[in-house]
Amino acid sequence: MGDAMADRGPYRRVLLKLSGEALMGRQDFGLEAETLQALASDIASVVKGGIQVGLVVGGGNIFRGVGGSRHGIERASADFMGMLATVMNAIALQGVLERAGVPTRVLSAISMQQVCEPYIRRRAIRHMEKGRVVICAAGTGNPFFTTDTAAALRAAELGCEALLKGTQVDGVYTADPKKDTAATRFDRLTYHEVLTKDLKVMDASAISLARENGIPILVFSVHNPGALHDVIHGRGRFTIIEDSK
Repeated sequence: MGDAMADRGPYRRVLLKLSGEALMGRQDFGLEAETLQALASDIASVVKGGIQVGLVVGGGNIFRGVGGSRHGIERASADFMGMLATVMNAIALQGVLERAGVPTRVLSAISMQQVCEPYIRRRAIRHMEKGRVVICAAGTGNPFFTTDTAAALRAAELGCEALLKGTQVDGVYTADPKKDTAATRFDRLTYHEVLTKDLKVMDASAISLARENGIPILVFSVHNPGALHDVIHGRGRFTIIEDSK
């Protein structure tokens, strides 16, 4: 895999999508301090190397809109609750990143100026150009859209060269490898293959957005120390999703 990307060199501006579940560590709910600190260390090493980083964070470790709707909460209201959960995670990430010496800005798609800045595309780009990590919270600001779609949208808006999805496993598999020992891993996939095989990487809207804008998606495990740095430089274990060359 490293050889396949060796001719590109490192990406210079990336969007990292972190699920809320990735922040739980070994817990069943909430945030794990060790996991946050490890993520902050990995992101800090990348930023200090001159790479511009944007983040989109989910909220599933606190509240999931789809789950809320199953308990009688109207879907749009449940989705807004999920967006607020992403803001909580974004503020937590901001805290640990700044303790690691990384300047950050939280930009929310839902206006809450006492807590963070509103998401404005040009402002976000300017922050990244100044070496600040931009943490995009509250998804797209609209119900019925996932944070995966928000990540693909922000990657396109901010001119990112790649969309990195940090997960619990080191790539895309035919099935959940934690539940199916016979699951096999892909090194490389096309957007079309992900859609036709119905692989549960990102939702179809996110895959289509990335495809339309020519943004490769790299799926890797956030639990391997230094994995983010390695993936950006084309090393380590990950699955890359892009059009066939």
